[in-house]
This record gives sequence, structure tokens and C-alpha cells, in this order.
Amino acid sequence: MFESLTQRLSGTIERLRGRGRLTEENIRESLREVRIALLEADVALPVVQALIERIKVRAVGQEVLKSLTPGQALIKVVRDELTAVMGSQAADLNLNVPAPAVILMAGLQGAGKTTTVGKLAKHLRERRKKKVMVVSADVYRPAAIEQLRQLAEQVEVLFFPSSASQKPEEIVRAAIADAKKSFVDVLLVDTAGRLAIDEAMMTEIKALHAAVAPVETLFVVDSMTGQDAAITAKAFAEALPLTGVVLTKTDGDARGGAALSVRYVTGRPIKFIGVGEKPDGLDVFHPDRVASRILDMGDVLSLVEQVEQQVDKDKAQKLAEKVAKGKKFDLNDMKDQLEQMQNMGGLHGLMDKLPGMGQIPDAVKNQITGKEVPRMVAIINSMTKKERRNPTLLNGSRRARIAKGAGLTPADVNKLMKQYQQMEKMMSKLSGGGMKGLMRGMRGMMGGRGGMPFR
Repeated sequence: MFESLTQRLSGTIERLRGRGRLTEENIRESLREVRIALLEADVALPVVQALIERIKVRAVGQEVLKSLTPGQALIKVVRDELTAVMGSQAADLNLNVPAPAVILMAGLQGAGKTTTVGKLAKHLRERRKKKVMVVSADVYRPAAIEQLRQLAEQVEVLFFPSSASQKPEEIVRAAIADAKKSFVDVLLVDTAGRLAIDEAMMTEIKALHAAVAPVETLFVVDSMTGQDAAITAKAFAEALPLTGVVLTKTDGDARGGAALSVRYVTGRPIKFIGVGEKPDGLDVFHPDRVASRILDMGDVLSLVEQVEQQVDKDKAQKLAEKVAKGKKFDLNDMKDQLEQMQNMGGLHGLMDKLPGMGQIPDAVKNQITGKEVPRMVAIINSMTKKERRNPTLLNGSRRARIAKGAGLTPADVNKLMKQYQQMEKMMSKLSGGGMKGLMRGMRGMMGGRGGMPFR
């Protein structure tokens, strides 16, 4: 998300960073580039105009022109205003109500409502420690009910059955009654979508809303529709008392116009963003962190949180103890590390949150396809237990056999072994020279030896 915007803005920002002095003229030039970048990212025109005006007012005032580091001061202004237009801070769900807290999910067909219900259920169960039940009030698409049942099973939450012959209000009332008996904390209600906004759809969802009085009404919208996402959200916000928006398919949206437009156009906060199809692909929307990512400053806080949630702490502890005792880091350990990286979205998923990615040429970034880690794991899986424990056994003929078993080439096996040797060296420095040794090892790895894995 935001790749094109980040690339365009990071170039403008970089030119300003080293300026000892800024004038109204070069601020105007920079803002012209920022305006073009925002329009190309499909940000709604009123949002672009308001954002540029707010940056301009602060930029030509005392705040920037009289600053000792005017280039950096302007970057801060741009970051602050991007954050403000997206809502300043993360908006939490209001769950401080008598149980069950009913959350109604609304949106057009194909926006990803049912998948989002599954993701939100998992998020509430795992991160908020809530007992969750889901129910489908989509009586027009029987497949939606079955899809939600399967998702509920997958994310280990309660499912309340419904059928196409029932009325939506009847279904949800029965679900609320059952949720009370089962001491459920949160009831998520999936509703019917249409291919476009129509009167019948709005009348039905208004009636459902009035019947169940949800504490949260979230509008689910496909971010890839750009400005249309904000327009559709506005239409829903006028018909329903929306409490927030969930942007889906953000991994397929290189422009990011929807994220920058929705809050301003609807007046409702973006509460979550959805990434991919996996049940854990839902993140709380932090405007300040997103603004940093847009300006190519990375999102290290989200990366740290992701590591906290998804790294297997027991395995990490065992590896730390093993290394501290001076035992050899082997290919089984490397496989564990690779699998944990894959759980966090692979190299591609991690790259998005690292600072300075906008400065890396597309030709280099395009080499990272998402297949690197699974290929490396496949190579290790093709080895015998003895080979994994003792990599020195891997002569030419063994490497050829392993490559054939993984469906790859001996050159790929050689690349993996080069990566392993670098990791092994780094781990031995950690056991010997402590943190200083590890940092020296990391600098060696980052110095370009070995190149990109699996081009």
C-alpha cells in the first residue's frame, strides 16, 4: 500500500532534507509535487486541497522558515498533516457495554465483509481476550452463511446458524438471545451486500440496525476502489450511524487514496485495515504510523508488535539458550527462523514497514516475490536429519540430490548455504562477542555479500 505515493513523496522530501534555508518559492514547488503525488494516488480532490492548504499555512509561517533545520521541519509538518487528515490517532472499538456488544458489519457485495468478520473475530479473541460469536444475516447468498461457518471454525469462535428462509431481524434477535445464554462478550453480525447502493438495501439495513441497536456499525470497503471508497462510505454514513470504517484489500492497493480520503469525506474513523486472505490479516489503523510509512520513514512500532504477537517465544528462548552455551546453529534452527519470518508475511511483508524502502529501485524490490522463504524451507526439507544437523556433509552430489528433491537447482542450494553460513557466523559472534559481535556480523551481512536471496 502507498508504494507509488511513497516513491513520489520520498524524492521530494529527500531534496528538502539537506536544504539549509527554505524560501516561499521552493516550498511552493515542493507542495506542487506533493499535490500531484496525492492526485495520482487517487486521493479525493477536496482532501488534496485541504491538506495542501494546511501544510502551506504552517510551512510559510514561523514554524518552518525560521527553523534551524527547515527541510526537516517541513517534513514534520507534512507528516503531522497527513496524520491529522487520517484521524490523528487509532480509534478503538467501544466494547465497554453490557454483554454481548453487538457489532454490525455493512458494505457492498465483494468488499470482503464475511472474510473481515472472521478476521475481526480472531483479533478480538486473541488480542482482546473476548469470547466471540458470529452470525450471518445475509439471507440472499446461502454460500455466505456456510463461508462464515467455516471461518468461525477456523478462528475458533462460536457460530450461530441461520438460513435463507429467515428474516434478518429474526436471525439477529435469536443470536443475541443465544449469546446472552452463552456469556458471549461480542456478537459480530454479517449483513447482505449489493453490487451497488440501492434504496431497498438501505431500507433493509436501517431496519436491521433499528431492531438490534448495535454498539458499533462498521462499514467495510474495498480500498482498491480509491476515491469511490470514500464516496460509497459517505453514502452509507448518511443512511446509517456508522462508528467506523474497515479498509480491505490494502495489499493490492499501491496508491492508498482511500486511506487518505475516507476519514475526511465521511467524518468517520478508519478502525482497521485488512491485508490478504489469511485470518490474521487485520491490523488496527494507526494514522501516525501510516503517515510515517507514506513518507518512507517506516513503521518500526508495528513491526515490533508483529514480532511480539507472531514469534514463537518458546522456540526463540531455546535458540537463545543454545547459542549462549556455544552450541552450533544448524539448519533445523534456520528452518525455524524462516518459518517464523513467513508467519509475519515473508520478506515482502516485512519490507513494507522498514524505513527507506522508497529509495530502493523497483528492479531490486521486484526481485522479492514472496516465494523466497518457502523455497528455502523446501530445500531444507529435502535434506536428511543428519544433513540438517551437520551441514558440512553437503558435498556436490548431496546438493544435486537436495535440489532435485526441492524442484530447484544446485545454485539455489548453494545460495541457501551461503545464507546459512552468514547466519551461523552471526550466531557464533553472539555467543562469543556478545551484542557487539552480533552487530558486526549484521553489518557484514548487510554489506552486500551474497546479494538478494533467490532472485
